[in-house]
Amino acid sequence: MPEMPSAASATCCDAAASARAAGAFIPTMQNAPMTDQPLASTAAPPADLMTLVVDRRVDDRGDIMRLDLVAPDGADLPPFEAGAHVDVHVDVHVDDGEVHLVRQYSLCGDPADRSRYRLGILDDPQSRGGSRALHRLAQVGTRLTVGTPRNLFGLDAQAPETVLVGGGIGVTPLLAMAHALHGQGRHFTLHYCTRTRARTAFLDEIEGLAFRDKIVLHFDDEGPLVPERDLPSASDGAHLYTCGPSGFMDFVISSALSLGYGAERIHREYFNAEVDESGAGFEVEAARSGVRVHVAEGVSIAAALKAAGVAVNLSCESGVCGTCLVDVLEGVPDHRDKFLTDEEREAGDQMLICCSRARGAKLVLDI
Repeated sequence: MPEMPSAASATCCDAAASARAAGAFIPTMQNAPMTDQPLASTAAPPADLMTLVVDRRVDDRGDIMRLDLVAPDGADLPPFEAGAHVDVHVDVHVDDGEVHLVRQYSLCGDPADRSRYRLGILDDPQSRGGSRALHRLAQVGTRLTVGTPRNLFGLDAQAPETVLVGGGIGVTPLLAMAHALHGQGRHFTLHYCTRTRARTAFLDEIEGLAFRDKIVLHFDDEGPLVPERDLPSASDGAHLYTCGPSGFMDFVISSALSLGYGAERIHREYFNAEVDESGAGFEVEAARSGVRVHVAEGVSIAAALKAAGVAVNLSCESGVCGTCLVDVLEGVPDHRDKFLTDEEREAGDQMLICCSRARGAKLVLDI
């Protein structure tokens, strides 16, 4: 068995495209009370966003902050399915002004509880600003602009057995899945893997759960996950869901494949991914905008188009969330994302322009 990478080395949203389902938009909650706490966003949000209030903050082990977000008037929040995430909007002050960031965080509470959304956010020193800003700004009473839940990592309702394997902060969507599976009376096990017990978040919450006996804790310094021992037999038809640092997930996925799990029964979600911007420059034509740009090495298609005045939808900027997905009208994309399935990449008719590039001299995009 190869050495297992550490479970706590990174922060994440790619998912199997078969699970893509967007939550319905609802009207903005306009009547948030004023607060003397710093605001992550002061402008009134558009109709697909909500203003929520931090009701509870817990600074947990491992530099993880747990937040409970509620409606200003105490009303029920829009429903969400296990595995869903929300976009959190935050304005970050930089030397030359202010930058508006959108970051995705998995919902880790019980989907049956519509009174609140629960998030777990790692204060990652490698963060591009969003998580660190939220750790600084989000106090009880702070208002946050939050998108309605979207699910790119849904559970298979037909699976006879489900095994959940989370590494570090990657346990967050799996906790929501465990709540849902328990509520449905379905067979499951949650394996929660971290480096050391002293740096493991959510322990107090886990100890109080009705399904505590379904959760197995693995600490690198006490006894790490051993897939050959810990995963159920592939012949039982189990579906595996994993989330965490890329190296950890690669280990879990390759182990599951070697144990006979079919690729269609392995589901994954990435919190983050390294973006490879190497390669020669090429031309991009934005057909609907009537704009042509040169995309140099080290520059993304999205950045080149934005610099030319083309409106581009961006969120993660690392190829994991799908926000910047566009149709390809001409040319062959060089896919470098973690979002599309192998079949979608093979078709070549769509691409994520925050990270992917061209295999030839030119692309024509429907944007």
